[in-house]
Amino acid sequence: MQQSNQTHFIGLDVGTSAVRCIVGMVDEADGARPSIIGHGSAPNMGTRKGAVVHVDDATEAIAQAVTEAERISGVQIHRATVNINGVHVEGMDSKGVIAISSANREITSEDRMRVEEAATVIKMPANREIVQFFAKNYSLDGQRNIKDPVGMHGVRLEVDAHIVTASSPSLRNLDMALEKAQIEPTHHTLSSLASAEAVLNRQQKEAGTVVLDIGMGTTNLIVIEDGEVQHVAVLPIGGMHITNDLAIGLKTDLEVAEQVKVNFATLAETTKAVASVKYNDTMHHFPMDDVTMIAEARVEELLEYVNKELVRIHRARKLPGGIVLAGGTAKLPGLADYAKNQLQLPARIGKLQTVSGLADTVNDPSYYTVIGLMLLDMLLLPPDGNMHGQGNFGSPNGKAFGFVEGLLGRFKH
Repeated sequence: MQQSNQTHFIGLDVGTSAVRCIVGMVDEADGARPSIIGHGSAPNMGTRKGAVVHVDDATEAIAQAVTEAERISGVQIHRATVNINGVHVEGMDSKGVIAISSANREITSEDRMRVEEAATVIKMPANREIVQFFAKNYSLDGQRNIKDPVGMHGVRLEVDAHIVTASSPSLRNLDMALEKAQIEPTHHTLSSLASAEAVLNRQQKEAGTVVLDIGMGTTNLIVIEDGEVQHVAVLPIGGMHITNDLAIGLKTDLEVAEQVKVNFATLAETTKAVASVKYNDTMHHFPMDDVTMIAEARVEELLEYVNKELVRIHRARKLPGGIVLAGGTAKLPGLADYAKNQLQLPARIGKLQTVSGLADTVNDPSYYTVIGLMLLDMLLLPPDGNMHGQGNFGSPNGKAFGFVEGLLGRFKH
């Protein structure tokens, strides 16, 4: 096998139901587009609601997914950009203020760093830590909504930021599983940020869009407006909850309920009257009206959570880019139209942005997070090997587009 080096980029999604791994590279023959050259997945029994709870089981799943990706790509994998997930992840707004004391009052990159550090001075329990920092905008002597103050002149510099914190024990469990699987986390980043990088274009990032990554155990929400991350939340509802509700409501086994969900659950109109599945050589029949009612009730609850988050940040019904759905549960038929009606916003299933290679084999909403992790790995670790402040693709001038450009170098290592 070829040794792993800076020309290959790896995303690793440690999800509630599965671990997925993607290997990519820059295809110079195709206009320097990101190209997928390997992928792997494995069932994960070591994670609950996005957080690692059984380290050995998670380690085994990581190792299996990585081994499959190595086999397909021919690249040895020793490091990856890894997602942080779970209901322990929380976002909060913060503000930093500093005085500019230099003789000519010119703002330098050091001043920008100082004001951002000032914004991170927040009260936190001892068992939590900051995992990601998003500068939304800067103010200089009362002039607001400045994207980058460096080079400007003033006396008082402020930053409005969104800070994401997570449970330290949960992060340690994840790192322990990675260490046992002999994978070094190059960067930790949010599942929702990765999904957004995979499915949003520049116009959507600027106009204002909410990405809902609906996984098995959690739903990751991220709001991006003016090219910057405005809000992050992890909601405690996912596809597993629909399965559990079906098992209870239909009075059947979880395995049968999962089959019913995958093959029959829908939020759209259907002509079917009965959902029939076979399990252990036995046929099970359920009224479709019951299946639809149960699925609708849980999805409605999820969207109520989403609306509460949007109301908190005064963005309910005010995002022109609408809702973009990702994650395995996004494949639930009729979900986009249902979300549009419930939240009064345009809604659609996300589509992969410009990725070539084996993209068609993983062009599925359940893979969007891991593809985004690979893209962020590419942005954060360019082929020249320098950990500098710009990515190597995304726009004609070689700079990364939108909010990612402002994040480089600010990830938790």
